[in-house]
Amino acid sequence: MNKPIETHVSDAAGADPRLVPYAKPQPWGMVPDIVEQHVLTEDETLWAPVGEQSWSRPIHLNVTGGFYVHLLKVKRSGVLQRHRHSGAVHAYVIRGRWYYLEHDWVAETGSYIFEPPGETHTLTVPTDCTEMITLFTVHGALMYVDPQGNATGYDDVFTRIEKYRAHFENVGLGADYVKRFMR
Repeated sequence: MNKPIETHVSDAAGADPRLVPYAKPQPWGMVPDIVEQHVLTEDETLWAPVGEQSWSRPIHLNVTGGFYVHLLKVKRSGVLQRHRHSGAVHAYVIRGRWYYLEHDWVAETGSYIFEPPGETHTLTVPTDCTEMITLFTVHGALMYVDPQGNATGYDDVFTRIEKYRAHFENVGLGADYVKRFMR
């Protein structure tokens, strides 16, 4: 539960106007905020398996905008996947390191990465990295491909929702638990 911010305003009439909350109603039909206080939780029920020793923790699943925000946690080295983007991807490395076989840079703790639509690359965790956690915002779909670019599968906000629903049902939270992340 979120605690209200204490403003220490003794009376509104003589208060600093910067400390007076907005007085008008919010727009009709506006959806509620998503506030996740502990996104780096160790609670395994919130991390859905997405591969060998890799998990995804949903943060925001936007069905009207066609994007999703999630944490990817990996506890192994090596190639994770090769994929092409239909939309832009933003990433922030929280822990560990990773790179793409197709580039000469390494994303390390504290790095921000922008990936343009249309790029294809092979996500790899270095052999000396025991844990990697990255916050990804994925617009559109990830199309999994072989080295020649032939499609082998895909993920988008809708396939992710189904994976999270199945996981939450399996761990006892119920399939509808996913709704807390949806807007």
